[in-house]
Amino acid sequence: MGQKSNKILVTGAAGFIGYHLVRRLIERGDMVVGIDSINDYYDVRLKYARLAECGISEADADSKELAQSTTCANYRFVRMALEERERMQELFANEQFDIVVNLAAQAGVRYSLENPYAYIESNIVGFINLLECARQNPVRHFVYASSSSVYGGNTKTPFSEEDRVDNPVSLYAATKKSNELMANVYSKLYGIPTTGLRFFTVYGPWGRPDMAPMLFSKAILADEPIKVFNNGNLSRDFTYIDDIIEGVVRVADRAPQTSDEHPVPAEVYNIGCGSPMQLMDFIAELERALGHEAIKKMMPMQKGDVYTTYADTSKLERDFGYRPHVALSEGIGRFAEWYTNFKEKLNL
Repeated sequence: MGQKSNKILVTGAAGFIGYHLVRRLIERGDMVVGIDSINDYYDVRLKYARLAECGISEADADSKELAQSTTCANYRFVRMALEERERMQELFANEQFDIVVNLAAQAGVRYSLENPYAYIESNIVGFINLLECARQNPVRHFVYASSSSVYGGNTKTPFSEEDRVDNPVSLYAATKKSNELMANVYSKLYGIPTTGLRFFTVYGPWGRPDMAPMLFSKAILADEPIKVFNNGNLSRDFTYIDDIIEGVVRVADRAPQTSDEHPVPAEVYNIGCGSPMQLMDFIAELERALGHEAIKKMMPMQKGDVYTTYADTSKLERDFGYRPHVALSEGIGRFAEWYTNFKEKLNL
């Protein structure tokens, strides 16, 4: 992308990572179109509030028409699900995107045990729709969110892109691995440059209310118990949202190239902090930032969960000269400040 502005499609634009990416791309001058189904997997008021921060009103978001942001001349949004094939094809044909960043997906490991079809519709059917649209309306780079969950039951740490990822322990993880396989096929057959990004436990302001930082903060401040799974014997490679966005932008700017040794223009990268944190230490940081002690309810391991996530980020560092760097204490401090300022307003 360099100095030239590009036309970029961001799917999942009302979501946590999508919202932050849209903000970053708008600020640097790219022409951005955002789409999101605004489903009710969690309280839609948070999704509408993220859109409002980017100049898209709730009424405009719900109109199903391409809405112009009232605050950003280079941002438009339309409510649409990935599985709406004809609408998606029409959007691609009309807009002729340079780059696609697919962040839309049915999220959550535990929810995939309750509602498996939501994952197949969004993460499989929706994903193939996007790939087909990119094939029919060529793009310079197709970037998509994968997940650290693809490493499944792997016990070797840190997790490297070279590791086998054929042992998923949740349907969510299986759909993300499927995305990587599908993208690789489209790169091989049609020469579409694709890059998958395996995100590791992303947190920060405007995050998801079904994830630990928000769930814990709400309970801690209300003097209600927090559920500590596997009796706290879990570790996660918590990655601050700004680090994730910096990685996404750097990767999107440079599509994979082909060579004799690398004939298929497809890549996969870990984006994580590279320093896993014990769940109990994470809770302690949150208690410190909120100035309040947690009531802990120890729980057994949950189906579909993994004991640890730990990213080897050397490939990202080698190819892009970048590695996430925001320390957990700093990131949790920023999150806690945002949460205390917005929890009443957003009913969090």
